[in-house]
Amino acid sequence: ESEKRSAAQLIVTMAANFGELILLLGDHHTPSRTHTIPEPFQRMLVPNKMQHVICTGNIGGDAAEYERLKELVGNGSCVHCVAGEYDFGGASGGGGCSSPSADGGNAALNNLARSFPETKVIQLGSFRIGIIGGHQVVPWGEMSALAMVRRRLNVDVLVCGWRRKTGVVEYEGGYYIFPGSITGAYSSHDPKVNPSFLLLAVQGTNIVCYVYELINGEVDVSKTEFSKQ
Repeated sequence: ESEKRSAAQLIVTMAANFGELILLLGDHHTPSRTHTIPEPFQRMLVPNKMQHVICTGNIGGDAAEYERLKELVGNGSCVHCVAGEYDFGGASGGGGCSSPSADGGNAALNNLARSFPETKVIQLGSFRIGIIGGHQVVPWGEMSALAMVRRRLNVDVLVCGWRRKTGVVEYEGGYYIFPGSITGAYSSHDPKVNPSFLLLAVQGTNIVCYVYELINGEVDVSKTEFSKQ
C-alpha cells in the first residue's frame, strides 16, 4: 500500500513542479478482453493533474472509458486519440478493421472511434510528437519500420500502441514510446500482459518519462529522461 501511495504522490508532485504533464495510454479493449482500468491506476489518475492525454487507440466499446479521458483534462480537445486496429479504420482510411462487434457494441463510441485519424502529430514544448496505433506498421513492432513512420511524419518522438512491451527506445536519432495496455488486455502475440501507462513531463527541450506498470498487484515506477538534440 505504501508503494501505491508513493506512486500516486509522484503524480501530484509532477503536476505541481513540472511543465506540461501528458498521460500516455491505450489498448483498453473494454469490455471484450477486460472489464476496466485496474483499481490502483484509477486511484492515481485523478482529474486536473494532466494537461493532455495521448491515446493509441483500441479504447473498446465502453463509452465510459473515453469520457474518463476527457474528465482527466477537463477538455476534449486535449485528448489526442488515434484509431487502433479494432476501431474500425481511421479517418484517413486503410489500417485495419474488424467486425463492428469486435470490442463491444456501444454505437456512440463506435461512431466516435471511426472518426479517429490513423496518425496524429502534436507539438508539446520543443517536441513534435507523432501518434499511431501501431497495427499499420509492417513488420509489426519492427524498429526500422517504425523509423520510416517517424521520418514520414517528421517528428522527434513517435508514440506507438499495439506492442505490449512498455517503455522508451532510442533508435536512429529518434525516440519511440510504447505505453502498452492500460488494462493489461492480452494481444494475439502476448497472452499475459501487465497493465501499464506512461507520464511525460515536458519542459522545453527536455522530457522526463515515467513508466507505471502493475506487477503482481504492485505499482512499479521507472524513469527515463531525454533531450532534443
